[in-house]
Amino acid sequence: MNTPISQDDLHAYADGRLDGVRLTQVETWLAAHPEHRADVEEWRAQSASLHRGYDRVLDEPLPARLLPPANAPRWIELRKLAAVAWVALGAMIGFAVRDQTLPTPDKVAAASLPRQAAIAHAVFVPEVRHPVEVGADQEAHLVAWLSKRLGAPLKAPQLDLAGYALVGGRLLAGDGGEVAQFMYENAEKKRLTLYVRREAPKAADTAFRYAKENGIDVFYWTDSRFGYALSGSTGREDMLRLGSLVYRQFGT
Repeated sequence: MNTPISQDDLHAYADGRLDGVRLTQVETWLAAHPEHRADVEEWRAQSASLHRGYDRVLDEPLPARLLPPANAPRWIELRKLAAVAWVALGAMIGFAVRDQTLPTPDKVAAASLPRQAAIAHAVFVPEVRHPVEVGADQEAHLVAWLSKRLGAPLKAPQLDLAGYALVGGRLLAGDGGEVAQFMYENAEKKRLTLYVRREAPKAADTAFRYAKENGIDVFYWTDSRFGYALSGSTGREDMLRLGSLVYRQFGT
């Protein structure tokens, strides 16, 4: 009899602390509950962001003014170091959370698409066992399924001439509803992801734009139905070539 999946299990899964039977149980449960996978993605992205930004700080020596006198009792030294560590950790987390939870409306509008695409790219590109939910061998089913969930016809761009084959795709949860992600891979095992989300009805803004999100190159644009973002780490010039190829296939 399987033990119900708890929040602690999901956090342990996001942190890579599960193995064996429990890992398989959680992965099976997430496959059946994709709406909860977004939480796992967000936790992983937050953890990665904190590590990138602050690991180097933890390795720095404490300033001399914060160190206890050489002759101070051991318990006083440990207490002071612990207090300093807690204050520093609280400040770092508070600063990070403030930036992530209190964005201004104009910042959200300008950065949401490339940022969310880059986060999803960073989460799934390293996956070895489960990079996608539906493989390229079921491309017709994949496209039909994602089209139905997003409420409008989709297609998976062809990048074979550029050396990239479709790996497959998955359904993600975005800020405004369902999101589709297609993944591609070349002979050198370098991967690209195309992030597609529904856009609110408005005049099409088909401008082809570029953003750099935590080292990931993102080329993105919108039309009257969808927002598209191609993410990768092969260098801006190569990503421009690939992004332009995808952009042209959508007839924008």
